[in-house]
Formats: sequence, structure tokens, C-alpha cells
Amino acid sequence: MKATAIRNTCSSLRIPAAFPGSRVTGLLRRCPPVAPAIFRAASAAPSGGTKPKFLVNFGKPSSKYAGFECDRSVREVIEKTKETMEALQKRNAAIQPSLAIIQAGEDDSLLEMNTKLARRIGLKVTQVCLEKECSEDEIVKEVLKLNEDPGVHGLYLHLPPASTTSRVLTALKPEKDVEGISDLSTGCLIRGDLSTGYVPPVISAVLELLNHFSDVSLEGKTVLVLGGHGTLEVTLRCLIERNGMVAITSHWTSKNLKSEVMEADAIVILEAGNMDLPPNWVKPGAVVFSCDPTHNTGTVLLRVCSSLSIIHSIWLLFLLQSPVLLFIQKNVVHSCTRWLQERQYQPWNLSSINLQPQTPVPSDIEISRAQTPKPVDQLAKEIGLLPEELEVYGRSKAKVRLSLLDRLQNQPDGKYVLVAGITPTPLGEGKSTVTIGLVQALSAHLKLNSFACLRQPSQGPTFGVKGGAAGGGYAQVIPMEEFNLHLTGDIHAITAANNLVAAAIDARILHESTQSDKALYNRLVPSVNGVRRFSPIQISRLRRLGMDKTDPASLTPQEINAFVRLDLDPSRITWHRVVDTNDRFLRKITVGQASTEKGQSREVWFDIAVASEIMAILALADGLEDMKTRLARMVVGTSRGGQPVTAEDLGVSGALAVLMKDAIKPTLMQTLEGTPVFVHAGPFANIAHGNSSVLADKLALKLVGQDGFVVTEAGFGADIGMEKFFNIKCRASGLQPNVVVLVATVRALKMHGGGPNVRLQTTELLEFSGCRSNLRKQIQIARLFGVPVVVAVNVFKTDTQAELDLVCQIAKECGASDAVPCHHWAQGGRGCIELAHAVNAAATRSNNFQFLYNLQLPLVDKIRAIAQQVYGADDIELSPDAKAKIDYYNQQGHGSLPICMAKTHLSLSHMPEKKGAPTGFILPIRDVRASVGAGFIYPLVGTMSTMPGLPTRPCFYDIDLDPVTEEISGLF
Repeated sequence: MKATAIRNTCSSLRIPAAFPGSRVTGLLRRCPPVAPAIFRAASAAPSGGTKPKFLVNFGKPSSKYAGFECDRSVREVIEKTKETMEALQKRNAAIQPSLAIIQAGEDDSLLEMNTKLARRIGLKVTQVCLEKECSEDEIVKEVLKLNEDPGVHGLYLHLPPASTTSRVLTALKPEKDVEGISDLSTGCLIRGDLSTGYVPPVISAVLELLNHFSDVSLEGKTVLVLGGHGTLEVTLRCLIERNGMVAITSHWTSKNLKSEVMEADAIVILEAGNMDLPPNWVKPGAVVFSCDPTHNTGTVLLRVCSSLSIIHSIWLLFLLQSPVLLFIQKNVVHSCTRWLQERQYQPWNLSSINLQPQTPVPSDIEISRAQTPKPVDQLAKEIGLLPEELEVYGRSKAKVRLSLLDRLQNQPDGKYVLVAGITPTPLGEGKSTVTIGLVQALSAHLKLNSFACLRQPSQGPTFGVKGGAAGGGYAQVIPMEEFNLHLTGDIHAITAANNLVAAAIDARILHESTQSDKALYNRLVPSVNGVRRFSPIQISRLRRLGMDKTDPASLTPQEINAFVRLDLDPSRITWHRVVDTNDRFLRKITVGQASTEKGQSREVWFDIAVASEIMAILALADGLEDMKTRLARMVVGTSRGGQPVTAEDLGVSGALAVLMKDAIKPTLMQTLEGTPVFVHAGPFANIAHGNSSVLADKLALKLVGQDGFVVTEAGFGADIGMEKFFNIKCRASGLQPNVVVLVATVRALKMHGGGPNVRLQTTELLEFSGCRSNLRKQIQIARLFGVPVVVAVNVFKTDTQAELDLVCQIAKECGASDAVPCHHWAQGGRGCIELAHAVNAAATRSNNFQFLYNLQLPLVDKIRAIAQQVYGADDIELSPDAKAKIDYYNQQGHGSLPICMAKTHLSLSHMPEKKGAPTGFILPIRDVRASVGAGFIYPLVGTMSTMPGLPTRPCFYDIDLDPVTEEISGLF
């Protein structure tokens, strides 16, 4: 109905004189096409009767409420909504609930109405005007865009009925569907679930005003819903009945309409068309609502008012647009409240997956395939992640966004557990398996929140000697094929970034050798559309050179020379190319053989991808900005003048950050029992620190809650992975561990007792040398840092009970707070319950964590402290090259960096064949190198290979794919 029609209706209305004390307080001043008014009519008793309950009030003009005076109940809703808003802003002063209106055409009337009402509450209202004849695709595109906008808390679709298609409604996020019009919202309301969607504003207003106009309880009252159909009618009927009333539905064509109207205590007109409700049908004292904005309200009101003998106690309310807008805005505030509540720490609701262990234990891949993982979005919801914090990669893995750290920044961390090991055999001793078994026991059996944080395996060992690294038996990450192969592409991103640096180095050397300063400058700072500009990374280089200039034309010839010439010395380039495959023939090659390279051939090296400094940076960075800074300061070589050349000097650091922007997000997976796992980073444990990422640990520590556990694993033995975890990773993260779990096996201890590798020997070897040398030493190393130690004896089927008891006894005598056998490989988490109890008990003990050395000590003293206190050496011996490098790094200001020793993992010494706990040796330092971007100095002890080679019979002989089922066989 047009605004003029409403004004005319109101101005022609006269209240009969028989209404003692009746009056008209005002007329509507401004009315949009859908009338913004609440009409309330109440009669007085006939002459000599009782005092009237209400006076007629057509709404006094008021700019506060878009030209109408709200009914008392409406004012109450506004005040309550304002109170909710104030409570929100006390929790977060910056928060402002926001409603977005999507409409076809550019009519601003609805925006104005919403804006005026929103000012009273404190909301923000925005309008998105599409073309009047907009398509379904355009509407859905806008809905999806606003769905993902964290600043929008409610969507209002002001569209023609034909445009609100099923596809449009399905696109609405339930949490932003403040009209309650989507199928999901309707279904939840009908089912009785009010926790997800919202009650449609029309229905909210009806229920609110029913309560307001009732002198007595509504229990048992009859409400007639007239003229409606579809979801609104069904939802209204369900909610009326849920409020204790009796709902009857009818249509204008019903034969029994008169009797149904006369029996009703309230009538709600959903659709009227051209139909009128005869006033003499209405039961005295009943309430009539018209929710149809096209209804000719004036006609009905005049007819009711003309029948004085009938309506002396009828209350008549015509419910049109403005109350609906009010309840929409109330839902927006409610949506914002939910939004903030969801961003608080949420208790876990983890559903574990039952295991059914078999005997004998099947192969790892058979076990993995027999267990169906939960959908990763379900797992994420169970542990308190929000949908917008998840980037799903298929069904079983997802990246987790770092925004989680900001959301939970005030949440206390959980307990931090490191799994390390004794000096291993070449096949390893099962640290990953223990890590997974422990978190399965903690979460699935003890019901304590726990997270495993693991390194991503390299393709090198997967296809080389060791095979997969997802754990083993009934303690592994699933699906193991995805875990062991490409995962989410992080290692590929590192390979691409690393080799981009290598390509930039060789290209720069070539161009500098074949061009003049002027030609180089013109190419490095080209004229684009007649304008020359420095890029931001070039301005950074100028500033490092002491030039505070931004105009390319202002540089002198000397400044241009300094700017364009990196003057890299080809013999002092330290950056290697990488590939994630064991390829021994790439250890040293010659590049630049083509004639187009103009004689710039040189010898280069390939490392395995996980040995890249970029991998170490990924593992130590605490955010995107920190990663960018570390990438920029990576030193790739030295100039002929003796100055370090960085990735930022090459101009490539911004591009590296782009390649790594997704890799910095940890990958969420799960164990066989459905407990969460973060897989992130996998730095080489020889020349890097060999631990998963700082970010994965930090995210997990927030998610598990104050009483939960994060179990992370360090590479190789305690002398390598654990020492680097404490002295490098904990310095970078600022985190302090609560417990160290030291993994030991009977087979390894026998080897350290003098037996051949991985062969069973006598208990005497176990007792007199293995346990009382290597195990004791590794426990002592952990205790150097002031952290309680629990020894986990990883049980093999060949171990005897006497051997297991002996190891546990000696471990306790050597200073472990506890020592327990673990049967997780054969039993899953159930076989690790004893270890879980021991870790839980140790985590409550006093912790005197300390670093091994002060960073301000000279580099030589830091190296010596590790050699003597951790390895058991008498002293160190520096080669001339090592001494020269240390002097150079001190000169460059890197003397305060921590030390990352690069030595064999097969012995506490530098000699792989020396088992047990060797003493009386001098540790030779043949070279010292720097990973300035990662932030450590790494001395090389003995001969270290950063590119493994394939054995005679690699693992890939057993790996195959069924072309019909696409199942992988032989992976492990």
C-alpha cells in the first residue's frame, strides 16, 4: 500500500463519540511504501460501564522512531537490546554490531528506517543495492561475500519474493540469517533448536505483543493463524504451541471460519488479500494482529470501530514493518553476542574413534585403511576451531589460520611435553609412535585434551630407507598415505622458494658481469608509462646503503654503482639448490654450461629440501611478519669486498613470502583414535634444529586449555633434537616445557652395550653398558635443563618382561621421575595409559627450566659448553677455516646467535661407531656456517651429508598403486 493511501486512511478516520475519553494523539508524518506503524485500538465500555482499558493511540509523530511512537512493549525491546549492546561493548569496546541490507534497486527508505532505529541501539547499517532486475547469481555472490565479512553480523534480504530462491536462502550462513528465513533456520526452529538460527522477526513481534496484551497467563489460550501458508505459518504454529498456547490454522475460504474466529483468544492474519475480518465475529477481549503489509488496515479498523456493542473490550493491533525491523536489529545484536562468545575459548567435545586391535598386528597401511577418519571440519568443531579459521584440503586435512592466536591470546597455555630419545639405531626407536600413542591415551582414554605436534616427513626417507613417518601399528596419523606424501604442499613451497633464490643469484651474477652500471640501473628501475619508481624492496636496499632517497633521478653515479652492484663472489656463495628426493648425484654439479650463460659456469650443490634454511625459518617463525623478516635477512653469499649479501639485497624476499604464505599455516590431521594432530615443518635434524614448528605448538597450547597437553617431538637423540629444542626453539618461542618423555628400546640399549646393530643380545649387555651408559647420559642431558624426565620404553614383541623391568628400574635410579613400558604399537592409546598417568603426574612437579648457555657468551664458549656438557667431550678443536668463520660472524654482529651443532645422530660423539657414552675425546669442528635468517650458527662436526643417497634396494621397490581402486600398497 502506498504512503499516500496510508495517510489518507489515517486522516479520514474518526473515532465515534460513544467512546468516552477517546482521542487521536497524532498522525503519521512519514510513511514508506510498507507502513512503519503500530496501530492500537482499544474501546471504552458503553455509557455507565467500566473504565476503558486503553485509549486509541495512532502514534504521535516522533523523529526518534521514524515518525511513530512505539508501543510500550516495543520500547521495552529497544531498551533490552540497548542493554545487551552495552554489555557487548564492555567486553569489547571496539565491537559494533552491523546489519547489511541486500536489495534490488536504489530505494533508500528501508535504509533510512533502519538507520534511525539503529541509532537508538548503536548498530551500524549498510546497504548493498543490486540492479533492480538482478540475477540469482549476483545475489548469491553478494550473500557469500558478506557471509565471510567478519564485520557483518546480520543479513537482511529486501528482495522481491521471486528473488529469494532456495539457492539464495541456502547460501545464507545460519548465524547471519537474522530474518530466520533459510531452510536450515526454519528446520532448527521447528525441531525446537533455538541455539543456531533466529526466530523470524514477524513471529518474535507477535509473541512479544501477545504477552504484552494478555492480562493473564497465555497457557491454554487459543490462537488462530489465518490466511498463511508455507514456512512462516508452520514456524509460527510451532512456536505458539511451544509457548503453551493452542494453535489453529485456517484460511479465508474455510467453511468454519466464523466459529474458529469466535473461539480464538487471538487472531494472527498472515495474508489477507482483499478479505476483511467482520468485527462481530471477534470474541470480546481478543487480540487481532495483521502481519500482511498489503492489508487495507483502514477498512478493517473502521468496520471494527463502527460496531460499538461488540468491541467494547477488543484490542486491535495491526503489526506492520517497523516492529519487524526492530526485531531484526535485536537479532543482529544477538548474532554479534554469539559471534563474540564463539571467539572465546570453547571446551572440547571430542568424540574418539574406537580401535579394535588385531593379533598379529597388521601392516601400518592396513591399519590406517581400516579406520575411517572423522571429517576434518567435524574434528575442528570438536576442538573449538571456528569455520573461518579452517582451510580444508579434501576430507581429512586442513590448514589452520594464524588468526586463532589473536582470538585466544588471553587463553592460558596448556602443559608442554617434549618427546626425545636415546641415541637411536639406524631405524629409529619410535619417538613418533610414542608421541601419537601418548596423545591417544590422554584424549581418548583419560579424557584430557591433548594435541600431537609432528614434523612433516620428507619424500627422501619415505622412498629411501625408513619408509613412512606417520607412527606405526595402532599409534599413527591417518590417512597415512596423505601424511607421508604431498600433504598440503608445504615442502613443495619451500623447494620453489629456495630455488627461486638460487635462480636469482645466478641471474644477478650474469647480468652484473655483462652490463654497465647505467644499463643495469635502467633495467632494475625501468620507466613505466614515462615514470620511474623504486619498488619498496629497492627503497629498503637504498636505506641499508645509507641513501635516504626515493627519486630514481637523484642518485649520483657512485650511488648508482653501490645500488646495482651486489658483486657476489661466485666462490663464496653459500646458498644451495634443493630437491625433496635422495639424489646423491646432485651433491655436487656444474651449472652454466650453455653458451648463453657466457662463461658463468660454476660448481653448485643440492641439499634435500628439508635441509633448506627456509624450512628452518618456517619452523621457528612466530607469524607472517616474523617469517618475512627472517626470509629477508637470509645470507646467500659474500661480496668480493667481504660483505654479506642477503635475499633482500637480491630483491626476492617479498616473492619468497608470497610462496610461503600458505605453508606457514599448520596442517590439522588426526590419530587412529580421532584425536587432533598438527603436522608442520620438518627441518633437517643434523644441520637444523629438527623440531616441528613454533606456530603449531603455540596454536595447540591455546586450543587444549590450561589443563590440556601438547606433545611435540624432537628429532634423533636427546643430544641433538632435545638440546636444540631447548636452546634454539624455546628461545624463539618463549615457551617452557613441563616434561620430557625419553624414548628407549631394549634393542637400542643392547646395541649401546656392545651388540651389533639391531640384533638381540643378552641382558648383561643391556644392564652393564646400555642402560648404565647411554640411557643414564641421556637422562642427565635432560636434567641439565631442569625439566622432569619420564622414560618410555617402547616395547617390541621380542622384549622379555625381565628386560623391561630392568630398564625401568635403572632409569629411575638414573634420575627419571618415572619409567614405564609402552604397548601402543599393539594396543593404541590403551597401551599407553600408564605413560599418560606418569606424564600427568610429572607435569605437576616443580620445573626449574634453564638454558644451557647465555647467548652473550663468545661463540667458541657456547660450542664448548655443548661439546662438554651434552656430548661428554674433553674439549673442542677448531680448524683454521672454523676459526676464520667465527671471527667473520663476530665481525658481522652474529656472535649472540645460538648454536645448532651438525653432527652424527648415531653416537653421542662425532664418531658413529662409538656407542654407549664415549668420553675422553676431542670434538673436531671442521667448519662453521650461519643460518642468519633462521637465527643460529651451525658448526660442522666431522663429515656431514645434507643430501642422502638411495640404498641398493630403496623402499620404492615395494610401493605401488592399484589403477582400479587407487589404493597405495607398500608405503610402509
